Amino acid sequence: MAGPSAVTGERQRPKAPARPPRPSPGRRLPSPRLLLAVAVLVTVLGGGVIWLLYGSEWLRVERVTTSGTQVLTPDQVLDAASVPVGAPLISVDTEAIEDRLRRQLPRIDSVDAVRSWPHGIALKVTERKPVLLLEKDGKFVEVDAEGVRFATVTSAPKNVPKLQLTADRSPSLHRFGIDRLLVEAVEVARDIPPAVASRTRTMEVRSYDSISLELSDGRTVDWGSSEKGESKAAALTALMKAAPDAGHFDVSAPTSPAVSGS
Repeated sequence: MAGPSAVTGERQRPKAPARPPRPSPGRRLPSPRLLLAVAVLVTVLGGGVIWLLYGSEWLRVERVTTSGTQVLTPDQVLDAASVPVGAPLISVDTEAIEDRLRRQLPRIDSVDAVRSWPHGIALKVTERKPVLLLEKDGKFVEVDAEGVRFATVTSAPKNVPKLQLTADRSPSLHRFGIDRLLVEAVEVARDIPPAVASRTRTMEVRSYDSISLELSDGRTVDWGSSEKGESKAAALTALMKAAPDAGHFDVSAPTSPAVSGS
C-alpha cells in the first residue's frame, strides 16, 4: 500500500495500469475468386489486343503513299519499297523498307517509312541534289554535296556546273588522286555564292590549288584551292557588285582580290 505523502500527509491513489495498445486491424487479402477473375480478364484483354493487331482483318496495310519525290516517280519508290499490302500493320518492318529503298534507288539521300494508322504506310523521301556533273561517254554522272556519284543521266540538269578534270600533268594528281581532287571541287561548289552558282557553266580543276569557274555569260573566276571558301565567296560577291562589267575575277587570295577585262 502507498504510504502518506511526505508533503501533505494524504494517502496517494494507486496509478491505474497502462492499457496495452489496440492491435491495428489487419488488411484483408483479396479472395482467390477475385484474383482468378482479374487474371482471366487480363488474359482475355491481352489476347484480344494481340488478335486485333495480328489476326483480325482490321489494322492491315491497305495503302502506301509517297512524298518528297522530284526526279524519281512515286511508282519507282513504291516498286522498290515492296511494302507487303494486306499484312498486319504492326508487323511491317519499316527499317527494312528504308534500307531497301536506299539500296535500290541511290538517288534517295534519306527516307522515313512511317506507320499511318489504321491502314497505311507513308514513305517520306529526300532526294540527293547534284552540285557537279561529270561527263562520260555522252552521259552525265551526278555528284552531290557529299561527293557521292549517285546517278547517270542522258540530259544535263539545268544550273549544275560541268566538272572538267585537267590535272593529267599536274603533280597534284599523283599526290592527291582523282577522288581527292573531286572532293576539292565539291567543296568549292558548296561555297560558290548561290547567284554565281546558278550561272556557272563549268568548273575546271587543273590542280589542288588551281580551280576556276566559267560563267554562262563568258566571264571567268580564278578560285584557287578550296581553302577559305567563305572568304572567297564574300570577296567575289563584293567584286561583282563593284565591277559588274569585269570579265575576270581573281579571289584565289581573298584578302587581295582582283578584277581584269571589261
